[in-house]
Amino acid sequence: MNAIVTVIGKDKVGIIAAVCIKLAEMNVNVLDISQTILDGKFTMVMAVDAANANVGFEELAAQLRELGEGMELSIRIQREEIFDAMHRI
Repeated sequence: MNAIVTVIGKDKVGIIAAVCIKLAEMNVNVLDISQTILDGKFTMVMAVDAANANVGFEELAAQLRELGEGMELSIRIQREEIFDAMHRI
């Protein structure tokens, strides 16, 4: 199952590393990353493959949310089909 991870917050060292390490711990493969800094705000969108994750989707979302809270970031994950449906014109 593919999913989209979004990360938003104040820019600081180690954001990409921390998110990628957390995903690797849960056996989630990163397929693509797009990140930028807009007016001091870090923004990242990741396409990931969670088909072989060693935790359920709800636990995956909870662990990413918890990581975000600890780093003062907003980290969210959505199933790709839901993300696509929400952003279809």
